[in-house]
Amino acid sequence: MPARGDKIVPGTVVVVGSANQDYVIACTALPRPGETRLAGRLRRFPGGKGVNQAVAAARLGGAVRFVGAVGDDSDGAFLIRELRSEGVDTSDVEITTVARTGLAFVSVLPDGENAITVVPGANFTLVADRTARAVRRLADASSIVVLQGEIPVPALRAAVETGVRCGARVVLNLAPYTELPAELLRLADPLVVNEVEAAALLGTPVAALGSPTEAARRLAERAASAVITLGGAGAVWARGRDGAAVPAPPVGQVLDTTGAGDAFVGGLATLLAEGHDLDAAVSFAVEVGTVAITRVGAQASYPSRADVVEAGRGRKRGEEPLAGRKSS
Repeated sequence: MPARGDKIVPGTVVVVGSANQDYVIACTALPRPGETRLAGRLRRFPGGKGVNQAVAAARLGGAVRFVGAVGDDSDGAFLIRELRSEGVDTSDVEITTVARTGLAFVSVLPDGENAITVVPGANFTLVADRTARAVRRLADASSIVVLQGEIPVPALRAAVETGVRCGARVVLNLAPYTELPAELLRLADPLVVNEVEAAALLGTPVAALGSPTEAARRLAERAASAVITLGGAGAVWARGRDGAAVPAPPVGQVLDTTGAGDAFVGGLATLLAEGHDLDAAVSFAVEVGTVAITRVGAQASYPSRADVVEAGRGRKRGEEPLAGRKSS
């Protein structure tokens, strides 16, 4: 990490990933096959796992650059404006005329759980050569390169391999689960998955291995390090023989889990870019995700650094967590 005088300057967080327009539907239950249900309300938010993670990191103070693609349409223009308003560098967002901006339809249940259907659109126009050139230009040995599973595998592979050649650390959030070559997984430091994605990689449910920590250790045999997010239970991490469980702090009311995993990854990448170790980064990321689930929406729920600090202080004072407060 570069330094100016006595001040440590965090590395850049380079997010290569998806950009979607999210349509969030509040509903009491998901429709069964052949059933029509009435929903409470429909709202529109900027989204996509890549954009979400970029915004989450930027709100926490990260220096963030985003590499992705949107359509030449109003949704794409809206996403670029929103990224810029958050301080994210959008110089490497391609505007394409061959596909419309990606869309995500999110159904949110009363307990905060959600179901999501994604139409990739322009996200699947990302190609390996262009992605590699962008990462080569943006990343160096102080950088964190962040990826997810919502872009084509050739582009993902190009970004990972180019990032490693530049000396950057690669955070690979394999969500949604996508089959990748073993040699590519080994470059992830860490590989970040939830329990469903971990089970797909391991070929067995996490519970069948006795503990999430054991599952993380198994995954760390395939990657440089591994993190499994556990929803309300927090997360576990492993690197070689080292590892730990990080419980989530209590919350008053879970309002919406949409995008909480992306908030976690944004927090993780931000602290890694500041030079912290994996244990500290996971602990901070759990705090970030915990604040996010007490608010509605994906990016709308993401906290600032001050919000995370205040939430911790509030718990020490025995106060109600941030549930119900306006997002920043």
